[in-house]
Amino acid sequence: MTDLPLDQVRTLLAVVDEGTFDAAAAALHVTPSAVSQRVKALEQRTGRVLLLRSKPVRATESGEIVVRFARQLARLERDTRSELGLSGDGEPMRVTVAVNADSLATWFLPALARVPQEPPLAFELHREDETRTAELLREGLVMAAVTSSPEPVAGCSAHALGRMRYVPAAHPDFVARHLDGVPLAEGLSRAPVVTFDRSDDLQDAFVRRLRRGRGGAGPVRHAVPTSEGFVDAVAAGLGWGMVPETQAGSLLKSGALTPLAPGRFLDVPLYWQQWKLDSPALAAVASTVTAAAAETLRG
Repeated sequence: MTDLPLDQVRTLLAVVDEGTFDAAAAALHVTPSAVSQRVKALEQRTGRVLLLRSKPVRATESGEIVVRFARQLARLERDTRSELGLSGDGEPMRVTVAVNADSLATWFLPALARVPQEPPLAFELHREDETRTAELLREGLVMAAVTSSPEPVAGCSAHALGRMRYVPAAHPDFVARHLDGVPLAEGLSRAPVVTFDRSDDLQDAFVRRLRRGRGGAGPVRHAVPTSEGFVDAVAAGLGWGMVPETQAGSLLKSGALTPLAPGRFLDVPLYWQQWKLDSPALAAVASTVTAAAAETLRG
């Protein structure tokens, strides 16, 4: 098996993180020529093109595999230094996690607050749709992810967290203007709707369920790309939307929101994926997040 020289692997990671060969050279305190030579040597060893020489530089699919290895190697090195007492005094261990917006706005941050902080941890969160968080794992940008994908990314493990429930709701005045006196499926296919972004399919999926696979939500779509802003927009009467059950509860009780189809909902299964590393820090985060999810999400 061809060895991967660590200096070349670290250099590739620096180029990807810094975006250019010159910036990577400055970060590594070597010349740009040395950076270029190391990357070329690594490409020759692997027999693959690892970088797209664009601005900024991007890793190819093969390059992403090496970058992920480089990040895992750096993680293991930091953990080992910490266990040997060689890390700087009070230097925190950085844990990078990709998480969907609705989890971030509801149960995930309280979960992180419960993670033991000895040794100290520094969290770096990447907010992304649950259907795309696994991509950040695949690219090596994060160590763990809350995702809707049960299929483990290469080099990762996966286990179920639970199901996040969404209920269709709208402001009472919106219901009176747009939905009174018409069948719900027909009304929702025409009424203004709030979505998170253009890739948000929850509202369309609910309408398709009502209409047995046909159509989707209405053509007037208000995109509000924050979880809190999404709920506020629905509560303000801008449109109807699929609201996370945990955020809808108090608004439904107060009458600020009206349930559109009592007893009907959509459940999105969530999974925890993480690198297969013997990392105490990552294990502590995984254990605490899993316990918190069991308390909050549907089983």
